[in-house]
Amino acid sequence: MTLAFDPDSLALDSCHLIGGGRVADAPGLSVIRPSDGRVAGEIPVAGADVVDRAVQAARAAQSGSGWGTCPPRDRTRALHRWADLIEAHAAELARLEAVVSTRPVDELPGGDIAVTAEQIRFFAELADKEGGLSVPTRETSLGLILDAPVGVVGAITPWNFPLSMAGWKMAPALAAGNAVVLKPSEMTPFATLRMAELSVEAGLPPGLVNVILGDGATTGAALVAHPDVAKVSFTGSTGAGAAIMGNVARSGVKPLTLELGGKSPQLVFADADLDLAADCIARSILFNAGQACVAGARVIVAQAVAEPLLERLIARMQPRAASPTWGPQPEYYPIISARQSARIDGIVQAARAAGAELLIGGAPQEGPGFFYAPTILAPGDATNPAVTEEIFGPVLTFETFADEQQALLLADHPTYGLCAGLYTRDLSRALRVVRRLQAGTVWVNRYGRSRDHILPTGGWKQSGLGHDLGREAYLACRRRKSVLIDLQE
Repeated sequence: MTLAFDPDSLALDSCHLIGGGRVADAPGLSVIRPSDGRVAGEIPVAGADVVDRAVQAARAAQSGSGWGTCPPRDRTRALHRWADLIEAHAAELARLEAVVSTRPVDELPGGDIAVTAEQIRFFAELADKEGGLSVPTRETSLGLILDAPVGVVGAITPWNFPLSMAGWKMAPALAAGNAVVLKPSEMTPFATLRMAELSVEAGLPPGLVNVILGDGATTGAALVAHPDVAKVSFTGSTGAGAAIMGNVARSGVKPLTLELGGKSPQLVFADADLDLAADCIARSILFNAGQACVAGARVIVAQAVAEPLLERLIARMQPRAASPTWGPQPEYYPIISARQSARIDGIVQAARAAGAELLIGGAPQEGPGFFYAPTILAPGDATNPAVTEEIFGPVLTFETFADEQQALLLADHPTYGLCAGLYTRDLSRALRVVRRLQAGTVWVNRYGRSRDHILPTGGWKQSGLGHDLGREAYLACRRRKSVLIDLQE
């Protein structure tokens, strides 16, 4: 059964969600459908006054409702109801996301939406299982470590996986007893807005979840700098993350969780299962047309198996038919915007001008919307733009190594350290290489995240700060207090 739909038939809400209700605002930005390049609707750009209204609504809801001090199991039950409603509204949410994003409507219910509901349930179950500690001190005293919610969490999510990224931010914050003000990407706001409305229908206190629409320069900047936002959580580019850090520093000090850019390597050793490796590599760069910070964009392969691996990759990365995200079972994903497509092509052409050999692809695909052909480049050296730049598109680089030491040198990127993959049948080599790879996540004989939400995700180097998912994400939304009590005789 397909959820295919007519994109012109959807009613797209352009209001903010503040205090549990819709708040109208003057339109200021056009939202473009990447599948055909047409305008889907208009959204407002929340200024500092609207941001302040949302933050104050969040503060009032968090303190006035007792959300942060109620029995933790009450939070658990409310969040489970929210997850249930998200699944019950999967078809509606899928259409709202697919119409303006790169995500195909038929993939969303069993993929992003199901994962989002799972994430909410995972963090809901931490609410009554993580807490303070009694710690060893001298016998005549009692040492305690108490924790409490931070207050209001300001969250900013990207356009590439709108719903699941919103789940990353909201679920741990809410489970830990906080309120949230979230700004979705101005390119993909509609499904996130509806998902937040469902939290009110699920019985979460009105105002605990607020969504403000707008861009980064105005709305995002006002949100992260607001003095009553106690913590900021952001997923996006390294450049934007650095700008947020600067903005926060100019307005005060507050904790940050930043999941940023990547240029992740995939190392293929001579003893690897080449069919497995080729399947994983091709899937990692073709999924969402490479528009994922974890995309395994750099293939680094042993010289002895370079040719047969390349043959397998070329066979798996042949051009695919461009079709809209609202159609049945599309073969390929669009690029989010004309600007991003031009950026991808600009880096590809700069790489070729710097000496990279084009092995397949290397150009935008014709037709309505924004699509780019699957591309493989042999860069020639590590200074080539195809190696150094995060392209955020369906572009692989293909390099070879003579030994393990050279493989590790090629894998070590000067800027990024988000993820890495390696393929080998040698367990000792796998463990040795895992320890030496400069990355926050390493996958062995696979590539890509699973539904094991207990595993935290975060980057090394300029790929991020702190962690999403796992217990770490929950604890990052709590603040701790040390207590020492002298016991009287």
